Amino acid sequence: MHTCSTLYPMPALEVFLVFLRLGLTSFGGPVAHLGYYRAELVVRRKWFTEAGYADLVALAQFLPGPASSQVGMAAGLLRAGWPGMLAAWVGFTLPSAALMFAFALGLSRWGGDETAGALAGLKVAAVAVVAQAVAGLWGSLVTDRLRAILALGVAAALLLLPGAGAQVAALLVCALIGWRFLRVKAAAERGLPAVPVSRRMGAALLLTCGAGLLLLPLLAPLGPGWTLLDATFRAGALVFGGGHVVLPLLETGFVPAFVSHETFVAGYGAANAVPGPLFTFATFLGAAQTVASPLLGALISTLGIFLPGALLMAGALPFWSALSARPAARNALAGLNAGVVGLLLAALYNPVFTSGIGGPRDLALALLAYAALSAGRLPAWAVVLGCALVGWAAL
Repeated sequence: MHTCSTLYPMPALEVFLVFLRLGLTSFGGPVAHLGYYRAELVVRRKWFTEAGYADLVALAQFLPGPASSQVGMAAGLLRAGWPGMLAAWVGFTLPSAALMFAFALGLSRWGGDETAGALAGLKVAAVAVVAQAVAGLWGSLVTDRLRAILALGVAAALLLLPGAGAQVAALLVCALIGWRFLRVKAAAERGLPAVPVSRRMGAALLLTCGAGLLLLPLLAPLGPGWTLLDATFRAGALVFGGGHVVLPLLETGFVPAFVSHETFVAGYGAANAVPGPLFTFATFLGAAQTVASPLLGALISTLGIFLPGALLMAGALPFWSALSARPAARNALAGLNAGVVGLLLAALYNPVFTSGIGGPRDLALALLAYAALSAGRLPAWAVVLGCALVGWAAL
């Protein structure tokens, strides 16, 4: 196994400050975040070699959860142990979570006629952002006829049979088809840095994540806090690809039980205008619900959606080198990724398009926003804020 010679223990505070800076400045979604990480951790600080960093990215892509946050948590773990893992997550997540919490409070207090136009603009922006995500994922993950069939089949199935159960079943079918029929070439072999987690501890962490998926639905009837934890933990544990792909899973858990379609889509639009992980959309949803206090709901939802990714990343690190070399794992992952594109394609229609587009003017604004993102290469936060201003000025 390859070991990066620059990996030495460091104070968790230093890890926190590095990732706080990243959390304040990393716009553009998980793929962009990984670019910021590489510039900071490999090029500037030389915490990792290119090979070691590539291994962390590959593992994050293989696991469910927020890919960029998982890479950050793994980097913190490798640099400063368990306190470093916590410090990296808090530093990267805190700015985005605080902004989303403030937006939820402002929406509940001032979400009347004076902000209706801006909220409409946020919902239109969400259409453009998700459409760009679908297009980008299609280009990178749907590269042959079979994967196109899987993606479109999943989209059609979920439009007809929405719900968490159908989502999980569709993704499992895609993984099985990929394992059986796809043949993915191996990338150049790369090794992980030395991992301070034993295989026994890793197995225990993976089992803990599985136990959460099994037990939390049984605890959900005990109160709204348990229900929020169940909804967010399930989303964090089952979403492959991170970022925008969490949208349909959170929609299943929160709409209409906790928030309306309109609030959901407005919050999603706002999540694209802030730096840091898109998974803090769950912070907004936890604060916007009305069955528990906003602060308690935000804390539960934030912890719930990130905890599975942390457990899976730390648990899988000791096993990744051997697993990633197996052709069956690569083939199953390719099929699974195609299914993820279909899942997001279905979400683009419902709830994003159905809630965000109310007429020709909204559609025109969405098309212009998409052009600004794709052809104009403007950052997502600028396009989202522009749409909000247009919506506010128009109403």
